[in-house]
Amino acid sequence: MKGFTTKAIHGGLAGGDPYGTLRMPVYDNVAFAHESARAIQLTFEGKKPAHAYSRISNPTVQDLELKIKLLSGSLGVLGVASGMAAISNTILALAEAGTNIVTTRHLFGNSLSLFEKTFGPWGLEVRHVDMDDAASIEGAIDANTRALFLESITNPQLEVADCAMVSAITQRHKIPLIMDNTMMTPYLFNSKKAGVDIEVLSSTKYISGGATSLGGMIIDNGSFDWRNSPRLKESAKKIGPMAFLASLRQEVFRNVGACMSPHNAYLQSLGLESMALRIDKSCDNSMKLAGYLQNHPQVTRVGYPGLADSKFHGIAKKQFKNRFGGLLTFELASPEACFRFIDAMTLIKRATNVNDNKTLIIHPFSTIFAEYSAADKEAMGVPPTMIRLSVGIEDHDDLIDDLDRGFSAL
Repeated sequence: MKGFTTKAIHGGLAGGDPYGTLRMPVYDNVAFAHESARAIQLTFEGKKPAHAYSRISNPTVQDLELKIKLLSGSLGVLGVASGMAAISNTILALAEAGTNIVTTRHLFGNSLSLFEKTFGPWGLEVRHVDMDDAASIEGAIDANTRALFLESITNPQLEVADCAMVSAITQRHKIPLIMDNTMMTPYLFNSKKAGVDIEVLSSTKYISGGATSLGGMIIDNGSFDWRNSPRLKESAKKIGPMAFLASLRQEVFRNVGACMSPHNAYLQSLGLESMALRIDKSCDNSMKLAGYLQNHPQVTRVGYPGLADSKFHGIAKKQFKNRFGGLLTFELASPEACFRFIDAMTLIKRATNVNDNKTLIIHPFSTIFAEYSAADKEAMGVPPTMIRLSVGIEDHDDLIDDLDRGFSAL
């Protein structure tokens, strides 16, 4: 199989179903019986490929994991309960008290909150750099650095880092590069080819196929030598490249309990089949809406890497197959104008998800970054005059009509 959508439809568990079903059933159960005490022992020791308990593994979830593995060309995949679970499990597997991770302040607000407010009190240091500045990145890395974390496109700042440049630095320092690829997915961005070691994403977004279910994915691209990880080096000496995934499955993921439900895995397998079609439509709509907004006299600024005047247009075009994602921002004269505009919407929904089939609108300053001070928001690149638009797959003329309605309210 060569095509992305062909793989999404026909990939997964081999062997077939005794009843000939064309789709993996929902194994919505907890425990699995074994033929002997020895058999279940080998399963718990990881020496026999079998399921014992759905908090650790489940056939329906495994089917989705194998589909994502095929689509990403990765070493292996672990499905978890949400995108935030993917990030937290990954960091817990690699870092410990007294160590640090390198990232940027220009991140999704919950990710930054996880690093600073949840992991910080447990002894994890978070070092912020400018991802455009190689010297800044180099200067932040030391012997206690356990990973570098970035987003393929930052949310909502819509910045794009030069992944090849960042990867060259992390490879030189022998630390893993972790990327949140939620906004682009493996369809638009092959993180493995770009030098990313671990890809995490929220499958709640594009993969779920219209916000049907929560989920997350941890993707090990098989490019990092885990003997260079202080937490995993002993495991890597014994089992080699699978050390990271084995540590998750046998310890961190198992103990934290943030497993994906079989029903959600089933829904996301359905969504995966049409994902490429929906992403193409979303990207097309976003480009049209960005052009419309850029030419509107009441808009002071538009953020979208697909626009030729974007600082990140060149690198985004190079990295993302000339597609630029389904998220854009624009700024109005005042926060009050933003609220009047948002309240005038009738088709576009006031909701906080992204990559839904429906177009959604929010004011990031007062919603997903509400826990931060005004000064912190400024440092994060989230001004009070910004509106975030997550562009769906409706007919673009209808979306423009609704935006016109918003401008009429100003």
